Amino acid sequence: MEQSIERELDGIDLGDKRLNQRSRKVLEALAVDPQISINAACQGWDDTMGAYRLFDNAAVEPEKILEPHLAATKQRIQAEPVVLIVQDTTELDFTSHPPEDAGCLNKPHRFGLYDHTSLAITPQGACLGVVAAEQFDRTPESLGRTRERTNWPIEEKESFRWLNGYRFATQLAGECPDTQIISVADSEADIYDIFVDAQEQQAPADFIIRAKEERSTPERDPAAGADAYCKVEDEVRATPVRVIRTIELSQTPKRAAREARLEIRALRVTVKPPHARPHLPQVTYNVVLVEEIDGPGDETDVNWLLITTLPVETVEEIERVVDCYKSRWTIEVYFRTLKTGCRVEEIQLEKVHRLKNCLAFYKIIAWRVLHVTHLNRQCPNVTCETAFAPEEWQPTWRVVKKSPPPERPPSLGEFIRLLAELGGYNNRLHDAPPGPQTLWLGIRRMLDFAIAWEAFEKAQ
Repeated sequence: MEQSIERELDGIDLGDKRLNQRSRKVLEALAVDPQISINAACQGWDDTMGAYRLFDNAAVEPEKILEPHLAATKQRIQAEPVVLIVQDTTELDFTSHPPEDAGCLNKPHRFGLYDHTSLAITPQGACLGVVAAEQFDRTPESLGRTRERTNWPIEEKESFRWLNGYRFATQLAGECPDTQIISVADSEADIYDIFVDAQEQQAPADFIIRAKEERSTPERDPAAGADAYCKVEDEVRATPVRVIRTIELSQTPKRAAREARLEIRALRVTVKPPHARPHLPQVTYNVVLVEEIDGPGDETDVNWLLITTLPVETVEEIERVVDCYKSRWTIEVYFRTLKTGCRVEEIQLEKVHRLKNCLAFYKIIAWRVLHVTHLNRQCPNVTCETAFAPEEWQPTWRVVKKSPPPERPPSLGEFIRLLAELGGYNNRLHDAPPGPQTLWLGIRRMLDFAIAWEAFEKAQ
């Protein structure tokens, strides 16, 4: 696996061959055990100082580190008929050990970064790679001024990142003309500028965005008052149910995993611009209303109003919108892998510039864990050497099976289960396939075995 992840930096150009070589060495070292410190990951003081100098170099930027990974991701995107570009923001809290130039989060005494990532995934949930990432923070003076910023130009608001993310998805659509690109985002991306942008571009990417704002149609609603307009959600709720289906809901911090029975309606609507921005044009898009039937009533009931450019004429088209939005959960798993598996919030570096450069490496590592997890679930019968080198799977087999490795490599599915046992997976007959957590724990131990295996072979 370390060989595969190193290839994600093929073609890296940091302006110096030594920096390029050092970047590959750092990625390989951090991937061996993402949960340990940088000092522990690097072998010896020289390698440790080399890593710190790389992070600190003014010529090195996160975008340059991720550039070759983006190129590799585009190749994977071009091999797919449909790809979702899912964008979301997570909070990285460094309050207990902030860099000396750290900004704050939502309170003056909390220090860290907001990480906004765009992740390429297939509708089936395969993680293809990180296509865009940016970090931002706040100043104490900027907190509590949300109302003041309402009428600011979109380019001056934090929410501009969502419009930027959609525009990048459109750029990808132009660069990958044989792949349908669909931008997917949660309710924070319900920004009227995105809808205007999509309507005015020549070849925009499609989008699915969960609604947050109470949008209005151009039609008056006399029953609600002289100056009232009909509400989009009321309009779609008044239409007949198009689909009734049951979906599996994943476990989240707010709910247990469960089945949800849903009523789904769909409608094409024209929407008037926000009251404070009447100069903007009207937009037309489709909406899909998803409501849970007989939910638990504990504020976790499904109630999604999905805004989309995808067609909703048939039952299949409506269900496709719902399924694509459900796939958005992959980015939540990615963030969990980044924060829990790679423990990026425990990184201790003196400058934000160094921290951002270090984070770029961990972003590639977190992607790789998700990629292998999904590959196992979709293609368990391919050889394990699709993802792992002989010096990785052979010592793992020896340790877990307590027998010599077979001459022919085992299947990926068989090996992944053995690997996950090293991370605490029970590997019982009817257990579900292992998830990212047991897999990344197993990978840590596997790579230690691989180092020892190669060292003993060379010593003989």
